[in-house]
Amino acid sequence: MNSHLGLHRFVCTAATFVLATGVPVCCAQSPAGQTAPAAPAGPTSSASPGFDVAVIRPNPGDTTGHSHIWSSASDGNFKAQNVTAMDLVRYAFGMPETRVTGGPGWMRSAKWDMEAKSDPAIDAQLRGLDSAPAREQKQQLLQALLADRFGLKVHEETRELPTYALVVAKGGPRFQPSKVNGATISNGSGQITVKGSDHTLALLAEQLSRSLGRIVVDKTGLDGRYELSVKWTPDDAATPSNTANTDTGPSIFTAIQEQLGLKLESQKGPVQILIIDHIDMPSQN
Repeated sequence: MNSHLGLHRFVCTAATFVLATGVPVCCAQSPAGQTAPAAPAGPTSSASPGFDVAVIRPNPGDTTGHSHIWSSASDGNFKAQNVTAMDLVRYAFGMPETRVTGGPGWMRSAKWDMEAKSDPAIDAQLRGLDSAPAREQKQQLLQALLADRFGLKVHEETRELPTYALVVAKGGPRFQPSKVNGATISNGSGQITVKGSDHTLALLAEQLSRSLGRIVVDKTGLDGRYELSVKWTPDDAATPSNTANTDTGPSIFTAIQEQLGLKLESQKGPVQILIIDHIDMPSQN
């Protein structure tokens, strides 16, 4: 598997990544007639490329609906709790779920806990790198683990697709920097809150993609940690030309401009897509 695909980076650089949503983080179901392979009864553990040991087990049933990933670019440790295979893939490749396609239904529904540790030589190597190359190498470690334990095979395509560009509106942004160490994301009905990470606007674009059903590309040029919160009246028929509903409240397009000083512009252009060619339930060793 090609471990470096030159993809856009949407990965949190701090130690903790939390997804807290008003609905399940990943709720896609298996296609009709398709049965997911039985999950392993217990933990699976073995060495994986780049990691000295990796343990993967089915999540026993987290009722909070939260998924957690702990990963620092400065060491070779990786831990995840109550995550789907899709969560792991998009984290490993720095790709939002709206740009990942293919794969069986279980990769978006079955939940896993994972813990992987590298040997001291990998830790020392990561500590000697600047944050960006260290983060990229850490992603490559996870890519190799997924290929080894899930049999993951992927390829990249560029497709011409309709998108929304997230840009700064006239008057400038209306939000403040954040000191949150890590990222907290809440995406419920008519409300999105994103705090922290080193790429907060990119995370907001990903959550807007989920809410709008169309890829949103961050073109604000604003990199860094911010506290972002936007509320609107859900409307399945909302369009940029119908930006306000005086009876029930603002549409998502109006809310983004009034509350954040940002704007969504309808565009069409090349978008990088990650294609899942093959993935299995994690191997037992």
